[in-house]
Amino acid sequence: MYYVITAYDKENSMQDRMAVRSDHLARLQELRDEGRLLTAGPCPRVDSEDPGDAGVSGSVIIAEFDCLESAQKWAEEDPYCAAGVYEKTDVRPYKKVF
Repeated sequence: MYYVITAYDKENSMQDRMAVRSDHLARLQELRDEGRLLTAGPCPRVDSEDPGDAGVSGSVIIAEFDCLESAQKWAEEDPYCAAGVYEKTDVRPYKKVF
């Protein structure tokens, strides 16, 4: 089943985000290589493809996992969590219709 992981950045966390971005992307690439990643990306703080100094307010990941517990564990182990980028994360089942 798919799960949507919504993560919310702490204020002024862009420097910490950038420091571990390559590790974060490597984990997403693993999901993609396994055919389990539907989509993933950041949420800009402003209405722009390139938010510049405004940065991002968080991330959304939709990926396939065996169960909710597995998705939550994966989210908790994200490098952005370890680096203190995320203030909180929310993991919910997701049903793809289109």
